[in-house]
Amino acid sequence: MSLTQEEAHRLFEYKDGVLYWKVSSAQCVEIGDTVGGTNGRKNPYLRTQINKQRYLVHRIIFLMWYGYMPEIIDHIDGNISNNKIDNLRPANRCENRHNASKNKNNTSNCKNVFYHKNRNVWMVRVMANKKIIHCGTFKDFELAELVAHEARDLYHGQFARHA
Repeated sequence: MSLTQEEAHRLFEYKDGVLYWKVSSAQCVEIGDTVGGTNGRKNPYLRTQINKQRYLVHRIIFLMWYGYMPEIIDHIDGNISNNKIDNLRPANRCENRHNASKNKNNTSNCKNVFYHKNRNVWMVRVMANKKIIHCGTFKDFELAELVAHEARDLYHGQFARHA
């Protein structure tokens, strides 16, 4: 059985991005305790268990507020510890990926900008509708950075993340 909005309101209290237990669900849980723990670096999202089913805390908060759980919930500011309701929005996989920070292997220090060694130019590429869009090649890095910024705004809209 899935968690309902009514059940979530019975079990939890939401205050400023944090869930608190309204009932004592286990020996180690007291009324007023914060809800959730992490699995360290493997899964840094706060999670809890209800009726032997695991739930992510930000998903419970979204359910409490809006009455449903979308496939994906995006943290607008990219901070997965910020579970304030105004930082959570429904998204699909592509939108959620657009809002991700730059890849840790990025060597240009700018999202969507790559250096092409053989041609000695900066290339700008963005992903939109599951297709790679080539936005141009540039000798000047600052121009490539500006084009990448504009391309993200154009193709990713409200999900564009520039850092």
